[in-house]
Amino acid sequence: MRPSTSSLLVASRRSRRRRNALLAPSEHPATKLVVGLATIVFLISAGLALRAAPIDADLSRAMNGWHINGLGQVTALVYDLFSPVPAIVITVIVTSIVWALSGRMALAIAFAGTIALTWIPSDIVKIAVGRPRPDATLLPHPVAQMPVDPSYPSGHVAFVTALVLALVLMLKGTRWHRPAIVLGTIAVVVVVFSVAILGVHYPTDALASVGWALGVFPAARIVWVRMLMPLVPFLREVPRPEPAEAAPGPRSHGDVETHEG
Repeated sequence: MRPSTSSLLVASRRSRRRRNALLAPSEHPATKLVVGLATIVFLISAGLALRAAPIDADLSRAMNGWHINGLGQVTALVYDLFSPVPAIVITVIVTSIVWALSGRMALAIAFAGTIALTWIPSDIVKIAVGRPRPDATLLPHPVAQMPVDPSYPSGHVAFVTALVLALVLMLKGTRWHRPAIVLGTIAVVVVVFSVAILGVHYPTDALASVGWALGVFPAARIVWVRMLMPLVPFLREVPRPEPAEAAPGPRSHGDVETHEG
């Protein structure tokens, strides 16, 4: 039984759809999974060392000395903007925009899920290391209420870096790719300096978060996009079909033969 004309048209449109880099198969997936695991082990080890010997305590106090006037207000605003609840809201909004502009649920789910699977597990390192926050009594301009959860790594920086990586990968091959790299890098740097200047994190907490996202993001994408999403039928994108070759053998009754005479 031959497929209907409408089904052929739908399949043709799907096959012409450009494969987004966020959904594309990963090169050397085993290596990226190993790198992700190695990143976790390394950062936990480095965090335990920093907890025992806070080599950046003086730098933390010096950077907190900048927390005055307008710069102090900006850092506080940045910190509040990327706190957990606003971060979830930002992810939902951007995911909705991705879905609306692309018309592809799979792409939107891949975007949100990869960010979440990169950002949220950073709490594993927080719990394993348990590094205290900078001592507020030694800071020149401490915040009114120091967060009580462990300091290493910074969840704010981990989220922003994961968000930027997802956007940059998703926009690969478009005219927005380079602007996303530039603006995303600026955003990460701003948040790194903000949490350090505010005095709620040591500088190494922020840098560790960037390292976390860079090392874990590729593995998180493989697990979410290539392993988990295909388990849900409506999240499977139709692959581009290979051109079919004519099979040898007798033609069907409906085929028309032409003979040269």
